[in-house]
Amino acid sequence: MIIENDITLATSGISKSFPGVKALDQFDFSVRKGEVHALVGENGAGKSTLMKILSGIYTRDEGKSSIIFQGNTVNYQDPTQALNDGIILIHQELSLVQELTVAENIFLGHLPLKTFGRVDWKELFDNTEKIIDQLKCDFKPSDLVSTLSIAYQQMVEIGRALSRDAKLIFFDEPTASLTDTEVEILFENIRNLKAKGTAIVYISHKMDEIFKISDRITVMRDGRKTGTLKTSETSRDEVISLMIGRELKDLFQTTEKNIGKEVLRVENLSRDNYVKDVSFNIRSGEVLGLYGLVGAGRSETAEAIFGIVQKDGGKFFLDEKEVTISNPKKAVTLGMGLVPEDRKVQGLILGMACDDNLTLPRLDNMHKFGFLKNSIQNDLFREYAEKLSISTPGPKQPVGKLSGGNQQKIVIGKWISLNPKLLILDEPTRGIDVGSKAEIHGLIDQMASEGIAVLVISSEMPEIIGVSDRIITMREGRVTDEFFRGDITEEKLIRACAQN
Repeated sequence: MIIENDITLATSGISKSFPGVKALDQFDFSVRKGEVHALVGENGAGKSTLMKILSGIYTRDEGKSSIIFQGNTVNYQDPTQALNDGIILIHQELSLVQELTVAENIFLGHLPLKTFGRVDWKELFDNTEKIIDQLKCDFKPSDLVSTLSIAYQQMVEIGRALSRDAKLIFFDEPTASLTDTEVEILFENIRNLKAKGTAIVYISHKMDEIFKISDRITVMRDGRKTGTLKTSETSRDEVISLMIGRELKDLFQTTEKNIGKEVLRVENLSRDNYVKDVSFNIRSGEVLGLYGLVGAGRSETAEAIFGIVQKDGGKFFLDEKEVTISNPKKAVTLGMGLVPEDRKVQGLILGMACDDNLTLPRLDNMHKFGFLKNSIQNDLFREYAEKLSISTPGPKQPVGKLSGGNQQKIVIGKWISLNPKLLILDEPTRGIDVGSKAEIHGLIDQMASEGIAVLVISSEMPEIIGVSDRIITMREGRVTDEFFRGDITEEKLIRACAQN
């Protein structure tokens, strides 16, 4: 039984303001020894700000507030102080040194040393091997991090925490790039840490994970705590209601669509060893789902269609006429748009303003004598900010300062402002909160209702089933089956993706 003396961390009255934004407002929070405490809320609720204050990245506003860690009042001025006390932060964005080895990254800052400050390479590699075995990964201590997949790089980040005598670990969206098998390995390691008495703060938008791994859930909205609940005594609906201030009746609301003529036909598409003889079509007003496990070739198929990479074989037909798509500019000219998997790296210029990002594909039509027509840009941004319910202090706000959901709406708005025939959405709701997910799902349905052919790639099975009129499954680069709405079940999709 956990008693109050077992509290590892307790905060009282924590506040933090940025220009024009109150990120945290009198926030109280506690984490117990040997507990997994989930922290949930919509993007912009204050989760990351709280985490950065508690790990020494930010300082809290002055006032009557306190942070007590392991019975001592602390006021960290930098992350090193928190790290030395045993507080580890595992970011959603990887913070690895790409050109160092796995071993060097895991033990960075506390490398085992011999005399005269020389690295004890044998001890370093032996200790790293033990951690890799614990993580159940098949890379080597000597592998360069740059050669690993994103999923494996995430496991190296987790290995860093295992290498230290951590008292409190923050996991920020740790499974965003992991397969189901890797998620189970992560959870096994979290349970081992919990058994040793380590306190865990687990931040995720994935409700299934929250209810599977956590002991308690604290819900945030607009910088305030709206409730702390025992996981075993609450429900998904209650948590969502506390998050967004309203009930979310149905994440996947679809309307009757008038599915029309064929927009795109792909015949026998091949690309390296990633895409093998793939064929399918998609019609106007239709939402076609592309589903498969990691490595199935879904994103690679989308990249070939959009001209990001060149196909080795196969044909594309647009409106029943064969076309050559040599680069993304040609794809856009033909009436296509692509919302990429990684919006921050591939979809947005984070330092640029919201209106500049949204109107980027239309710049050729917005200049006169080499000068940008600001009035046209302003009108266009206002139109789509209202249409897509984009929440921003103003059009000149740097897009990097927006929540994930609002960033994704700007990427989508950028393409639908061009009135495309076909829009490809690769993991459209990755890393955004449940309220924003529902809004994105509504946008997908709306776009299809307006006659756009929408190709959706998603790793989330409930999402792909909920939004799609038809689903194509892939495995190891090949199409394995096809399902229609009303005949789609999770069991059928799993079998189609696992069949030989």
